[in-house]
Amino acid sequence: MDYKIILISLSLSIFTFFYFFFSKFGRRKSGVAARLPPGPYPLPIIGSIFKLGGKPHHSLAALSKTYGPLMSLKLGNRTTIVVSSPEIAQEFFSKHDVSFSSRSTPYAAHTHNRHKVSMVWLPVGDEWRTLRRISKEHLFSVRQLDASQLLRKKKVQQLLDFVQDCCNSGRTVNIGETAATTTLNVLSNFIFSVDLAEYDSRSSQEFKDLVWGLMVIGGTPNLADFFPVLRPLDPHGLLRKAHVYTSKILEIFERHISERLQARTTSDSPASNKDLLGLLLDISETEESSISLDVIRHLISDLFLAGTDTTSSTLEWAMAELIQNPEKMSKARSELEEVIGKEDRTIQESDISRLPYLQAVVKETLRMHPPVPFLVPHKAVTDVNVKGYLIPQDAQILCNLWAMGQDSNVWPNALQFEPERFLEVGIDYKGSNFELIPFGAGRRMCPGLPLAHRMLHLMLGSLIYKFNWKVEGGMMDMSDKFGFTLGKNIPLMAIPVKV
Repeated sequence: MDYKIILISLSLSIFTFFYFFFSKFGRRKSGVAARLPPGPYPLPIIGSIFKLGGKPHHSLAALSKTYGPLMSLKLGNRTTIVVSSPEIAQEFFSKHDVSFSSRSTPYAAHTHNRHKVSMVWLPVGDEWRTLRRISKEHLFSVRQLDASQLLRKKKVQQLLDFVQDCCNSGRTVNIGETAATTTLNVLSNFIFSVDLAEYDSRSSQEFKDLVWGLMVIGGTPNLADFFPVLRPLDPHGLLRKAHVYTSKILEIFERHISERLQARTTSDSPASNKDLLGLLLDISETEESSISLDVIRHLISDLFLAGTDTTSSTLEWAMAELIQNPEKMSKARSELEEVIGKEDRTIQESDISRLPYLQAVVKETLRMHPPVPFLVPHKAVTDVNVKGYLIPQDAQILCNLWAMGQDSNVWPNALQFEPERFLEVGIDYKGSNFELIPFGAGRRMCPGLPLAHRMLHLMLGSLIYKFNWKVEGGMMDMSDKFGFTLGKNIPLMAIPVKV
């Protein structure tokens, strides 16, 4: 460790000369510094790295109150632009969407060359468009989602059966872990036609730990990102950790892919599997296809990473807020009883459109606790003028959704959980209302929104319709834990009580 620190110190010392000479000289020549959006004055070499703190979404929200909703920071030798208002977000992701459609890829995402094959990190181009089209047409289209309704209904019933067992025995339920198991099995059945986890077992928690480990790495400030010259040293060991987690996840998927390939060579009807893996393998075998087995592995990885943790953490936050606000819980349950009736049936996806208060609860949860607080970082493709300021080519763009959700100028009583605020307005989270863009906006908007919409309402509605919930002592920790996604600092452990 001492040796590594010495190497880092020497590298930074050597870098000092080049930083001052080239950076300062270049600024005088181009005038870029004077035209950047306002922001804290950077320290030599390190810039404003120390201002990030352990919860950058909080720190940057506080800074935006001083420097405004369009702010620039120098983080090492990287220029970072922070967007903290709906108006500025619309400028970036609607008016100038093409110019900001690239990705700022963290060094940890270079493990297994994910930056070259992952739909999340690829720049807009032919490869990205192919993966995006496959995702939208074969996984998240209305036709495909309607065709898989029975699958989701079955998995939610298994969720309710598990909670009922806990209710009968008086056991607490880890809401986030349980939701992750349900979401994981919905995805794994759609992709592989098998369950990858079981309730009350370590299997789902182990997979969730792998996912959360990658999310933490993705949200951890990294000297290798701020100073590319340090990348060979991997000073925080984040690339090595990402390699371990990613290897374990890919090994799980590889087993299923290998078994399927073996079955296809021995089966008389290799196209008999109609799940996503079968479809992807069919596509990969066509002459004009550019989808390799390696691309398939990483596309499946993208779907699990993007879908499991974000959905489960949002449901956990929604349940926590409802338990903290019993009058809101009662109002949501009354709506469910009115629409569904008190007969012993489960919620159907067709019921969602008739449950405006439940929809408002989900929207309010996404406002207060956006699953990806900065969205996936964008990058400027070229120099762009926004509101009279220069956004330089290759600048990293962070959209602080958490700050936008806490802004009292946008949301009255912003710190209060008030689903009612969404009942009399037409605000939705489908990318056109920039006050609420938890899934992003523009061409890099999350393609999994339609599935997340159905799963969140189906699981949340089922849990509060069938059970009352309480926590021991009546109080809970509502602080957040920063990573690439925004989780609860202390998991929600709740006791189900039969309604």
